[in-house]
Amino acid sequence: MTDTPPPFRPKVAVYAGSFDPFTHGHADIMRRSLAFADRVVVAVANNINKKPLFTAEERVAFIAESIGTESRIEVRAFNGLLVNLARELGATMLVRGLRAVSDFEFEYQMALLNRHLHPGLETVFMVPSNDTTYISSSMVREVARFGGDIGALVHPTVARALAERFASGPV
Repeated sequence: MTDTPPPFRPKVAVYAGSFDPFTHGHADIMRRSLAFADRVVVAVANNINKKPLFTAEERVAFIAESIGTESRIEVRAFNGLLVNLARELGATMLVRGLRAVSDFEFEYQMALLNRHLHPGLETVFMVPSNDTTYISSSMVREVARFGGDIGALVHPTVARALAERFASGPV
């Protein structure tokens, strides 16, 4: 009797966030996570604790535009618990970016809670590349709100959308 190999199961990672707006820092983490996942699902959260500048549909479109033709990345909006989405997708890992030590405590607590809710789900923390470490969505919104140049921080589609959103002046 010969052993037959188990069926191939792609490693699915979920990279979740509000992405309001999606930055080059987010894109950096998203693309580099493909090194250890066969498929990455970028999950755009509808965070009830935040009042987003852009709708979930707009944020999904911005991310899809920045991906181009990368077939191993899927973008979708979601509501509810991230662990439920991970189960639905057959994901085995969550990808989280850590820009600074101050991000770690909250992310660590979330990783432990997610593991409690879904024991088969691991959280992978990634540090951004040197040239994107300083970029945050809130800083991008602030610079855009006051007419600053955000071209090096976000995809051109996002830069145009922010310029249009703040065209009448700071909100």
